[in-house]
Amino acid sequence: MPPHDLGFPLWIRLAHWFNFLFVALLVRSGIEILAAHPKLYWTEHCSPTRAWLKLTRKRMPADELWTSADEEVECPTWLGLPGKENLGLGRYWHFASVLGWLIAGGLYVVLMFATPQWRRLVPTSWWIFPEAWRAFTMYATFRLPEPPGAYNYDLNLPFNALQQLAYFGLIFLLSPFMILTGLAMSPSLGARFPWYARLFGGRQSARSLHFLGMVAILGFFAIHMVMVVAHGVPTEMGKMVLGEEKTGRKILATALGLGIIALVVALNYAANVVSLRWPRATHQALAFVVAPIRNALFHRNVSVQNWPEEWISPYFRANGYPPITAYPKAKGDDDEFERLLATDFADYRLEVNGLVEHPLSLSMADLRAMSKREQTTLHSCIQGWTSIGKWGGTPLEEILKRCRPRPEAKFLAFHSFGMHEKSGAPYYECIDLELAKQPQTMLAYELNDEPLPLQHGAPLRLRVETKLGFKMVKFLRSIEFVEDFRTLGEGQGGVREDHQQYDLGAQI
Repeated sequence: MPPHDLGFPLWIRLAHWFNFLFVALLVRSGIEILAAHPKLYWTEHCSPTRAWLKLTRKRMPADELWTSADEEVECPTWLGLPGKENLGLGRYWHFASVLGWLIAGGLYVVLMFATPQWRRLVPTSWWIFPEAWRAFTMYATFRLPEPPGAYNYDLNLPFNALQQLAYFGLIFLLSPFMILTGLAMSPSLGARFPWYARLFGGRQSARSLHFLGMVAILGFFAIHMVMVVAHGVPTEMGKMVLGEEKTGRKILATALGLGIIALVVALNYAANVVSLRWPRATHQALAFVVAPIRNALFHRNVSVQNWPEEWISPYFRANGYPPITAYPKAKGDDDEFERLLATDFADYRLEVNGLVEHPLSLSMADLRAMSKREQTTLHSCIQGWTSIGKWGGTPLEEILKRCRPRPEAKFLAFHSFGMHEKSGAPYYECIDLELAKQPQTMLAYELNDEPLPLQHGAPLRLRVETKLGFKMVKFLRSIEFVEDFRTLGEGQGGVREDHQQYDLGAQI
């Protein structure tokens, strides 16, 4: 059956409009994510001078400490989802939209190959390339097919072979490319399979390629809209809404099509409003859909990273200010950290308590006397930047052996001396006991063979190499073993989850 005789069944039309909805949500939430670190790189060493693209005019001071959070820009609500500075919910909307897009796209591909509709998209003759060039030159000279909708019957190809190649490329090349580059940005996947991100040149290259893929999708959409207008909105709406090549119901088709577009716009607007007014409820609703799938795919990954030391980043960004008087939002009302800093942490004690048989109070000398682990790994910040560093410290499993968690202990809460800069609440994060036992989960007191610098969490910080950086608590004060993380803070598993709607899993 020639492609021009296939018609437009209902499932194709539904897939078209659902794809429009989910791509709109994906692009807008992707822009929200990008706004958290609006710079792109081709190297894992994200020094301030290495970005190939900067989408911000912010300049960081050269004579004082700044953190990557200071580089974040506020995203307009008309552009980003949900807008303003909402990286956490932006990520949740992105992942939820990915699931919807994959379901709609998967059903489309299955049904396409289960019916003759595959002939509409899949080229069956090499002659499609000269025909595509002929179509390109026709449009480049501002001409349209005559008569409108004409086909090349001799080759059994649509007259506009260029359109067929464009759709084939979008569905079978660009869409898988976006999925694969998106996965390459997962710290969990990258820690378990370091070679995967390197297929794209590294995590930052994958991030840049993912951005360029989004630009390509927007370009396709722009050209698609121009073609709809050029070929006649009523005629094209007839195909997309009523499934009729030559419809006599042009007014109805146009009204319905514009109504669907208005509905998509309204749904995007509603997503912004709901997210900004009820962030916690939105967080929980999206997490109900996203978290089980994300955890099933990524949670059990074990890091096997071992980067060559010559790949250590010459510049390592910091995120979060030290809890000292110079930074009152990070310090709060507690002077203990500053007192310990004044004595170079000679009196420091790591308290290990909660559901354990043997509570511990460990000095830095105690920790250094235990077995030491060293690992050179990629640090992935939730905002998007990366750096490679060599960490030295005590495997967390050594602490577990000594404190002996009780059977009911399921989670570890890591409490910091620092405060959460946005809420003023004490900084804490939780991981489960299974993750705590992994070989590369450690309490680090060295970075690049030097004592841990203050801006990176001195005297002690957590390293969990399958997670995003915000889970790796700095300025570590105590470890508390609990049965249920919901009894802590606001009950979401960490202070950034409580107040910024970050995801507890933090695997991608």
